[in-house]
Amino acid sequence: MDYALYCPEGLSNFPTNALPHLFHASYWESNDVIAFILRQIGGIEVTSLPGGDDHEPSFSPGQPREKWIKKRTSNVTANHRANDVIVREGAPQVLIARFMYGPLDMITLTGEKVDIHVMKDVPVGEWIHLSTEVTDKTGRVTYTIPEDKALSYGLYPVKMVVRGDHTSVDFFLVVVPPKTECVVFSIDGSFTASMSVTGRDPKVRAGAVDVVRHWQELGYLIIYTTGRPDMQHRRVVSWLSQHNFPHGLISFADGLSTDPLGHKAAYLSNLINNHGVVIHSAYGSAKDISVYTSIGLKPKQIFVVGKASKKQQNQATVLMDGYAAHLTMLMSYGGSRPAQGNARMVIPRGYFGLPGQSFSRRRSRSAKRATSYPIGSEIVYGKIRNVHTFQ
Repeated sequence: MDYALYCPEGLSNFPTNALPHLFHASYWESNDVIAFILRQIGGIEVTSLPGGDDHEPSFSPGQPREKWIKKRTSNVTANHRANDVIVREGAPQVLIARFMYGPLDMITLTGEKVDIHVMKDVPVGEWIHLSTEVTDKTGRVTYTIPEDKALSYGLYPVKMVVRGDHTSVDFFLVVVPPKTECVVFSIDGSFTASMSVTGRDPKVRAGAVDVVRHWQELGYLIIYTTGRPDMQHRRVVSWLSQHNFPHGLISFADGLSTDPLGHKAAYLSNLINNHGVVIHSAYGSAKDISVYTSIGLKPKQIFVVGKASKKQQNQATVLMDGYAAHLTMLMSYGGSRPAQGNARMVIPRGYFGLPGQSFSRRRSRSAKRATSYPIGSEIVYGKIRNVHTFQ
């Protein structure tokens, strides 16, 4: 079952007696296979934002394609991206996205129209047009929602559509009440296993998905941070989706950063000081300890996977036995508590997803190709292509 669901074609070159050890290291301690079996037996579909109807909300651009004002981008793949936005109610709600084309940002979309839409009522699935803006010389659109259109507590899908070719970028705006509690996970080094069987599509650490899910079910807002450049946005989200990570808000570095740890610290510090977010716990590798310490977290709030020096072991809780043993501790009496405050009222539970794939079609194809595909609906992270690797 593990082989059919998860393992890449490269495993056919491995000796048969080595496979059980690889399976155990990567998947045996996770509930994902059991969840898959139950979905197949019960015919249950999991959507990215539960709580609505069973249909997948679709999007049709309200404006027809127009001639390019300055530049054509035919035959070039779009690589638009945007960080999710977390903002306290009453603070300016600023949406920022960047529009680029080509695998290495060969073309910057400058001086072109972009339509901005938001889904205010997710169960209904209706997109509301907010404004039409023009990209600047760096390909960015920066739009502040007017006070009379400001959104109240909740999680809102946002879609920005290029008028010239109808390519788009999808991200989220979440408006939170004061003292919203969250749990932070650093993607870099803490989710990926130390060994990637084929050198591509790094395997998730055993039990990592279940630990994130545990905190989500307790009502915490999940935040993922990474020092990777935003040009890798789609690759990383695709990887999270393929492994059924619970939905969360993601922050990437703005381009190639010489100080990725500084970016993480500045991002989290801004959430704490300007938006009243309370970080309950934080996970990462040994490199992230300095980040979490700088924002005032105590050693018992910092959890580290992988190697750590003796000095670092005094600055954080090192998960020597991995996520599975840690999850057992969290689920024991007094190991963890539900989130306090109103976060549970505005943050739905769900998974990352890729658009436009029905459940049956996605799973039948995954069984044939021996790769895993995500569970999702059309309202999140549109136009993510089948990218299976990031390094």
